[in-house]
Amino acid sequence: MATLDDLVRRQKTGAQFVISAQMLRIKPQEFDPLAQRWLDDGGPGFNVVGVPHRSVVEGEFLISRVTVNRTTQQL
Repeated sequence: MATLDDLVRRQKTGAQFVISAQMLRIKPQEFDPLAQRWLDDGGPGFNVVGVPHRSVVEGEFLISRVTVNRTTQQL
């Protein structure tokens, strides 16, 4: 199972890549609050760019995938 830190460490500074609930092996209901926090404050070693992809889960639109840019911030 890939962890968030593993996914980010594999990327070079400035690289654009996707992080999804499926990649982290969590449900969209768990991923959405994380992604909301990343939108506001940035994530550990990355910043969210563009518009997050949302999926309908049980009648709610939840963030299920985000595109991010790797920063130079230490993890």
